[in-house]
Amino acid sequence: MRLLKLSLQSFLISSVILFASASASGQSSALTLPRNIATLTGESQIVVQGWVASVSLEPHEQLKNLMTVVITLQVEETLKGAPVKTLTFRQAVLDRKDLQQEMGYRTGQHLLLALIKPSHYGLSSPAGMEQGRFRIEFLPSGELSATNGFRNAGLFRGLDSQLKSRGIRVVPEVQEMILKPETGPVSLKNLKSLIRTLASTDSTK
Repeated sequence: MRLLKLSLQSFLISSVILFASASASGQSSALTLPRNIATLTGESQIVVQGWVASVSLEPHEQLKNLMTVVITLQVEETLKGAPVKTLTFRQAVLDRKDLQQEMGYRTGQHLLLALIKPSHYGLSSPAGMEQGRFRIEFLPSGELSATNGFRNAGLFRGLDSQLKSRGIRVVPEVQEMILKPETGPVSLKNLKSLIRTLASTDSTK
């Protein structure tokens, strides 16, 4: 009887952790489903540019067997959502191999993040996981660029027709970026201009 009770407790704890992990981001589907920038912007509660001030691994306060990474960002600019100077969010670590790498976050990183609304358990993540996290780096020309974890593959897929159907116009340099088929870094300036435009016309906000 005692063994049965312990097994039942373990099952219940595991079930709660799995539910919390999935609800953190809608994260399970976000791992695989491709998103373009319109979808990423629409799914996010806040989009910010800034520097990673701190990263730490911590057990979840309620779900002790669930490890999380807590990231604090020194915010330079808010592109969607209420403006903030600092932003701290907690992301579930769903794969043990990510523990040592702290989900790829590093103190001093320059990032553009599209973050979804925190779940009931206080868990958040970039929209589309790696798709909503952009590294900001300098191009050889000296211009700042943005590249997500998919090297921006599919970032503008179908976007031109979506913008036309919504009657949204963008400046010529942004339109050129949207129609460019290659993967790889894009202009940070142009990407931010596009995100602001999408956020201002987002019917879900």
